[in-house]
Amino acid sequence: MKLDMNKNEFKSFLLHAPQDKVLKYIENIHPVDILDIVRENKDDIKDILNRLPEDFIAGIIDEAETEEKYEILTCFSENKQKNIVEEMSSDELTDLLGILDEEQANKILAHMTADEARKVRRLLSYDPDTAAGIMATEFISIKENMTVEQTLKYLQDTAEDIENIYDLFVIDNFDKLKGVVSLKDLVTNKFDALISEIINPNVVSIPCEMDQEEVGHLFEKYGYLTMPVVDNFNRLLGVVTVDDVMQILRDENTEDIHRLGGVADGEKISGTTMESVKSRLPWLIVNLVTAILASSVVGMFEGTIEKVVSLATFMPIVSGMGGNAGTQTLTIIVRGLALGELSYKNVKRVLFKELGIGFITGAAIGIIISVLGFLWEKNITFGIVIGIAMILNMIVATVTGFLIPLILKKCKVDPALASAVFVTTFTDVCGFLFFLGLATMFVKYLV
Repeated sequence: MKLDMNKNEFKSFLLHAPQDKVLKYIENIHPVDILDIVRENKDDIKDILNRLPEDFIAGIIDEAETEEKYEILTCFSENKQKNIVEEMSSDELTDLLGILDEEQANKILAHMTADEARKVRRLLSYDPDTAAGIMATEFISIKENMTVEQTLKYLQDTAEDIENIYDLFVIDNFDKLKGVVSLKDLVTNKFDALISEIINPNVVSIPCEMDQEEVGHLFEKYGYLTMPVVDNFNRLLGVVTVDDVMQILRDENTEDIHRLGGVADGEKISGTTMESVKSRLPWLIVNLVTAILASSVVGMFEGTIEKVVSLATFMPIVSGMGGNAGTQTLTIIVRGLALGELSYKNVKRVLFKELGIGFITGAAIGIIISVLGFLWEKNITFGIVIGIAMILNMIVATVTGFLIPLILKKCKVDPALASAVFVTTFTDVCGFLFFLGLATMFVKYLV
């Protein structure tokens, strides 16, 4: 059944169409499409959701942002909540329980069977930012001594309860991971073939304590749709799917962008004024302190500036260009660290590369600003002073943009969080120091 409707028509259809037509239509609709309708029509959320089957509502909750999950779940009676929770995947349920207080979490756990509650409590015991914290425990595992026919029958009996089936993981009697069999391998082999004959033993697994960002890089590297999570004894604990990883990478990228801008991770456009103020004000105060530090350097050369007033005109250019160059290097290095592209093996090569970039770009900008300085002041010394200051500051900018993220990472501080403040401070202070210091040394040629 296919209907061509805009969002308003779709909302009206969900609210007023006969129940059998709604149920028939949503068979081929992704839950996120209805989630969009729900988000835009808060007043009708209960009326819309109460017309949907419980397994579909569980799918909507799975697609919702973490803070939305509980809001949607509490639209229903306790009995219906119990049925919805039973339909939810373990990883999404763990995300939901992780943001609730103990009383709220216990209410939801009380709706679950003892076995399911035990599984979720075990997931909650893991660090939420690790592979074990994001994995799902709903997966299909098989034994080596099974035949293809037995495996296909097993899939028919159990596949309905599994969200995604891309690969089947083979385990021994102690739950140790032995290998993987793809669905393609199953359907292209004879019924009497043993799993041991078609198994791929070279399966790439994820250690349970691996950081979720590194898990994302593994998916990027190998292009898999599903990867198994194992403990220190290589026992299969769960699986991570590519849809979870896409969300993680998006959240990590958003977090890095916020931190580079000095904004708290959780700030959103829909947030309140005071939430945004609390997020931004601390970093603005830090920037104020660094600005005062840079100004104090300028204050040391007040006498020189009084003699050559044009220095004040060109000071922001030297510091600003240094800041831009430092930010360019900083962006590349922070991203390289996040993606694992920068390591101890290539750190020297990258450093010398950045030094070269700093010198070449500094020389190019220095020559341009030297000519402009000469034309402005009609003084060759002035042009040379600002040109040399620009070259030196651009080199300092690239070096600090390279070193500061590495130092912060070594100190176990997120490079995206504090690097920009330090790089800006260095480029401002050094820019003023180089320019005004050189001007002071050659002031008699400038007056």
